[in-house]
Amino acid sequence: MLRKIRLHLLLSSVSLAGFAGTPAPAQAAPSASRTFAFDLPAQALGDALLAFSRLTRLQLASSPAVLNGARSPRLQGRMTAADALARLTADSDLDGRIVDGTVTIARHKRSATAAASAAAVAGDGASVQVSESAVEPQVVGGGDIVVTGYRESVAKAQQIKKNATGSQDVILAQDIAAFPDQNLAEALQRIPGVAITRDSGEGRQISLRGLGADFTRTQLNGMEVLTNTSSGLDSRSSVSRSRAFDYSIFASELFNKVVVEKSYAAEQDEGGIGGTVGLHTAKPFDFNRLTVVASAKGQMNQYTKTVTPRLVGLISERWGDFGVLASVAYSTADTVEFGYRNWNWSQINFGAANVGPAISAADRALLVNATGASRIWNSRAQTYATFFNKRERLGLTTALQYHPDDRTDLTLDVLYGKLNNDRTSGVIGAAGTNGIAANNVTGTQLLTGVSFDDFNDIVGASFDHVDMRTESKVTHDQTTFWQAALNGHTDLSSNLTVNFLGGWSRSTFDSRYAEVYLEAVGKSYAFTGLNTGSPRTSYGFDTTDASQWDLQGLETRADRIKSEFYNTKAELAWTIGSGSTIKAGAGFKRFTNSGWQRKVAPSYEGKPGIPDVPTTTLSNSTLAPYTIGDVAGTYALLGQPMTLTAGNTVAGTAYDLLENTYGAYLQYDLATELGTIGLRANFGVRYYHTDLGSSGTALVGSALVPVNVTNSYHGFLPAANLAFDLSRSVVFRLSGNRNLSRPALSDMRAAGTLNLASFGGTIAAGNPNLAPFKADSVETSLEYYDGKRGSLAIGAFYKHMDSYITSETRLVAYDTTGYPASLLPVGVDPSVLVNYTRPINGPGASIKGIELAAKRDFDFLPAPFDKLGVLGNVTIAEGSTDTFYAGVPVRLPLPTLSKFSSNATLYYDTDRWGVRGSVATRSRYRWGDGGNGNIGEYIKGTTNLDASAYVNLTRQFKLSLDVINITDEPIVQYADGTAKRVMTNTVSGRTVAFGGTMRF
Repeated sequence: MLRKIRLHLLLSSVSLAGFAGTPAPAQAAPSASRTFAFDLPAQALGDALLAFSRLTRLQLASSPAVLNGARSPRLQGRMTAADALARLTADSDLDGRIVDGTVTIARHKRSATAAASAAAVAGDGASVQVSESAVEPQVVGGGDIVVTGYRESVAKAQQIKKNATGSQDVILAQDIAAFPDQNLAEALQRIPGVAITRDSGEGRQISLRGLGADFTRTQLNGMEVLTNTSSGLDSRSSVSRSRAFDYSIFASELFNKVVVEKSYAAEQDEGGIGGTVGLHTAKPFDFNRLTVVASAKGQMNQYTKTVTPRLVGLISERWGDFGVLASVAYSTADTVEFGYRNWNWSQINFGAANVGPAISAADRALLVNATGASRIWNSRAQTYATFFNKRERLGLTTALQYHPDDRTDLTLDVLYGKLNNDRTSGVIGAAGTNGIAANNVTGTQLLTGVSFDDFNDIVGASFDHVDMRTESKVTHDQTTFWQAALNGHTDLSSNLTVNFLGGWSRSTFDSRYAEVYLEAVGKSYAFTGLNTGSPRTSYGFDTTDASQWDLQGLETRADRIKSEFYNTKAELAWTIGSGSTIKAGAGFKRFTNSGWQRKVAPSYEGKPGIPDVPTTTLSNSTLAPYTIGDVAGTYALLGQPMTLTAGNTVAGTAYDLLENTYGAYLQYDLATELGTIGLRANFGVRYYHTDLGSSGTALVGSALVPVNVTNSYHGFLPAANLAFDLSRSVVFRLSGNRNLSRPALSDMRAAGTLNLASFGGTIAAGNPNLAPFKADSVETSLEYYDGKRGSLAIGAFYKHMDSYITSETRLVAYDTTGYPASLLPVGVDPSVLVNYTRPINGPGASIKGIELAAKRDFDFLPAPFDKLGVLGNVTIAEGSTDTFYAGVPVRLPLPTLSKFSSNATLYYDTDRWGVRGSVATRSRYRWGDGGNGNIGEYIKGTTNLDASAYVNLTRQFKLSLDVINITDEPIVQYADGTAKRVMTNTVSGRTVAFGGTMRF
């Protein structure tokens, strides 16, 4: 009662003083960028404003009658005064406004809310942290349980999005942890415009608004980073030699906030035409006391049946102005991917003696005598394949934070990540010496039956006298990542702030494998269904009989990619008046990338005295059982080492790349009102200068020689972002900017990559003189916010790139490329045709699209249905570029662009238990250029279903159940966008995880 009287007297005196014209005692208004540590329970709004006033030293001006009955939500975390005021009044019909050090609270009576305008003072840097990264509800005064679970995290993320100037989306700690995400890529897929690629049962890379992973810049704790992994399938690019960040490196539990910035501002580093993904690990001052969290789960894949652990731990403590936090995430996962695959498609001719008498005269003419475009198409090798993966993922974070007052903060983050993937694979196919894998069939093979589709593709056939081959490979991939980042800011005065960053990161990817080839000579087999969803192969001999197989050869290979960043930057922010800030900054970034490939492939075919090598039968997770070589036993028996030296480096694959980039920017931030409309805006320009050095072994004329290529480029990048608060609930955004993305690393290296086989193969060479991608972008959105209950947003974007980097592929004789004949497999003629590919700067490209996102809590329904909620998004995008085939441009969709992608989640969330289900859909997308006359390679559209459920047994202990990939969605890859010639059709099974989380 006394507190209410005190509040009444305080507010009344302030109000009367204002009416009487007597000025209140002056208070220095805090800087718009200054943050305060709030820890206020849900309570009457008047009481909350008293506590707010004491902490910020801002005066209050209002009437007790205005505040009567109004309540505020719980407010916890570090944020600006403007952002805190906006959150305190978000669930009421009141407006809050900060003018010259005074807070006024009044009933809503104008279109542009003062709360929104006040929040705008915070600018893009406004940060609302989820105070607790664990999943349990918290206990506050009076014993009431305040839910800080999934529903609350979505609401907080929505508030951050609303208060931003540019277009951005946010997921917070509880959102990340609330789904059965095996890694960070899968957590990101629920953001509007984000679609992910998958490999062996896990998400791997992202595309943002239709632009691939090379166009998305990733920052970790404020600085740019890069990591690489690999795929078991060559058709999925195997080793990732690009700027594409592989999010599968990290467990999602390591992060408490992810911000996806879709629009560009001058204060951001250049380099992400698609957008920037900012990853943030937890800090000690995100928690207000000693916090300990431990989580343990067991997970199992439906095909492997092995239970593997997923463990997470966090401890955080504060001592006055200093805090320390450490977290760890460790998991292992046994997965398998298996199904049908082939080695792409090519046009083919058969010798007359290779076509059996059962083949009709019309079909014989197609097979033997056709020329040019009328030649028939055939898949190569028609294999069954199985890839067993045992992944071990470890992540460690440490944060040291010094926070003496609200004017200064200094944080050192150190992060370590390691991903090990031990892969064993088996393959059986028509890939022996007299196989069905070359451009022409002229050996012992005899075609006994055939069927075609409308594109003259062989979709079913039977053969005699074919040499079959099995492959057994043991691979070890390891990615290690280190980062140390020092971030700080300090207020030099009430209107002058300094922000700075210094950091280093290093990612090292190592891969090595040993492979055994076995051959069965003169066998019969048949394949069917290449024009259906279930291609199948049958064999005319016992494929599990080891006596049918002899050693053909071995292959040992090793790859390395090393990337390193050094980042420094500093910014000075000067508040020149209410809502006006000038920012100036500069920075330096040094990036190095190097790599090599080593390989030996001894042939044992036809050599006398070769002993019988040990074998085993692959019978689990395969479409048919077959004999494969025992890799370790075979290498030991033959005395073949599994390690390689520098002398085994493949010519043209060793390279070093160095980029030094200098940058500076000037930006003006504005938060004001235009009549009844609130306006938040930033206008700026960034200057960049990049010096590039690339060295390696490249083709010069007709010879391979060591080369060093230097290049440099520079320019200005203007940007403007405006957000109009049309009413308390409606925001209209408009942005325009120019940005760039640097070429993929494989495109920039002064080196070449050779993949040669009996049928020729491919050569891919780099081009260090490439100019970067440059894009002019405009975007707009209209967003409606219904407090915490829901939101609806529709946006449109357009990007035009002046010079889009594309590839040129030509089918040429190997001996005209300048690469030595010694690199060819034994017995292959140097005049064999190969696909020779180089990147070039094309004429340009554009992409346009719309986004629709919505969220709604069904609190209007009667209990118990009032705990239901739904959120979802849809992105429709279209973009294309010219790809060159034999010098002829063909217009194709941009790589990894799905015209349609969506994500939807239905949830039921209470303080005791909850359940969620999610569906992620994307339409087909182009994966590569194709080659061999195929126009493009594509991944078929996918629909993935995941679900999660939890129950809080106590306030400290929660049980959870997660199910991933419920429908066992296949990954289907095909060549040529029109003919859709199937290349792979594999599945990886559903994964179930169950466990508990304890919080102290």
